[in-house]
Amino acid sequence: MAKMKENNKDKKEIEQIKEDLLNQLLEQGKFGKHFESLVEDYIHLEKLKRDIQKDIEENGLRIKVMTGNGFKSEKPNESIQNILKVNGQQLKILQDLELKMSSQTPKEGEGDDLL
Repeated sequence: MAKMKENNKDKKEIEQIKEDLLNQLLEQGKFGKHFESLVEDYIHLEKLKRDIQKDIEENGLRIKVMTGNGFKSEKPNESIQNILKVNGQQLKILQDLELKMSSQTPKEGEGDDLL
């Protein structure tokens, strides 16, 4: 799978995620290169996950391939399994750091409040 270009929306979201995770670490009194490295690993996985999601959007759940005999065939898109593995690793990092995705609660009028 070729590296896909990050768009500005993704860059902003990824930077917000990184900032949020680092802020949570500071709130817990956790700082140092080890923790920063784990956050960087999480961010790398986030970028990878977004690339995998784009691959699935573009190519679907199944992809067409040429067999060794020259016949066309379909096989499952490997990105489906890969995204599950990446997501699992991200969750493990969050668990190891005792973090959650967002420490900020939505402000009034934001979020998915059901009234």
